Amino acid sequence: MTFDAFLALLVYALVTSVTPGPNNFMLLASGVNFGFAKTIPHMLGISIGFLVLLLAVGFGLGAVLTAFPVLHAGLKVAGGVYLLYLAWKIAMSRSLSGKGEAKARPMRFIDAAAFQWVNPKAWVMAITAMAVYANPEHPFLSVALISIAFTIVNLPSVSVWAGFGTALRGFLSDPVQLKWFNIAMGLLLAATLWPMLR
Repeated sequence: MTFDAFLALLVYALVTSVTPGPNNFMLLASGVNFGFAKTIPHMLGISIGFLVLLLAVGFGLGAVLTAFPVLHAGLKVAGGVYLLYLAWKIAMSRSLSGKGEAKARPMRFIDAAAFQWVNPKAWVMAITAMAVYANPEHPFLSVALISIAFTIVNLPSVSVWAGFGTALRGFLSDPVQLKWFNIAMGLLLAATLWPMLR
């Protein structure tokens, strides 16, 4: 991979990691509801989970899903159902962490990592990156370089969303404003399914 191609890959990784999608909407809501520090395991789970997904796609899982469309369809359905469940939980959240909702908790590392396997945007990002930037003549090296590019930009990109959510905590300390914010985040998260349904 040339230096120019690697820079283009970095730009692709940055743009796809920082733009709105299921992960980033959940991080924004988590930053508001739980603060930045309690959202760190969620951010790390996204970064590590996506890296594992990216490596799996790069080393052949994407080809398996293409060869067996029923597996791909099953994954889409499971992902869609789980995403709607998460959207519902976010929309129904009514208080900031430490202010009365004992059951509310931020997403754990393992949950966030596992979510990448049913996240439609993560699959599109991984398959597109491997299709466009992988070199069939040097598969191991190109998969490694693609993984390095996403590792460099992913955690800082998702941190922006959690940080923005944390910055909104003061403004959203009013229960009515928080309620409508969480409903809006739940609806936006559910709306990320639209590209998958077309």
